Amino acid sequence: MMAIADPLREIEALRREIDRAFSELGLGPASHPWRLAFLPGRAARQYPLVNLHDDGQNFYVEALAPGVDPEGFEISVLGNTLTLAGEKRRLPDVPPERIHRSERAAGRFVRTIELPAEIDASKVSAEYKHGLLIITLPRAETARPRRVAVRS
Repeated sequence: MMAIADPLREIEALRREIDRAFSELGLGPASHPWRLAFLPGRAARQYPLVNLHDDGQNFYVEALAPGVDPEGFEISVLGNTLTLAGEKRRLPDVPPERIHRSERAAGRFVRTIELPAEIDASKVSAEYKHGLLIITLPRAETARPRRVAVRS
């Protein structure tokens, strides 16, 4: 009797082969961030979704996190690494037979983001409005460009 193959296991094996091929070419896993995005229940989701930009003095992270209690966010900075953690609450208990569609993920999340430069952790601030968490991360003095005068 022939066993039926698990399609998700086959996709995961294919992903590993692709990872190996990228590694051999000198391209790390960061070059294909889609890794397990299409395998529900098989990997941690990238949540919250973020935008990152800077103005030369500060980095700004805009994290899309509707349904998260602002008091529940845990934000930490170490060097040039930002970590966001929290919990997106589930709806009140609904019997499974009453659920017709369930597409919104809920539960605990942790997201780590590497920033392009060191951050002054003592000056980080955050604001939450309409489901958007905006974090202002000032560059550390040592990471700011410094103009050097040339004497003649």
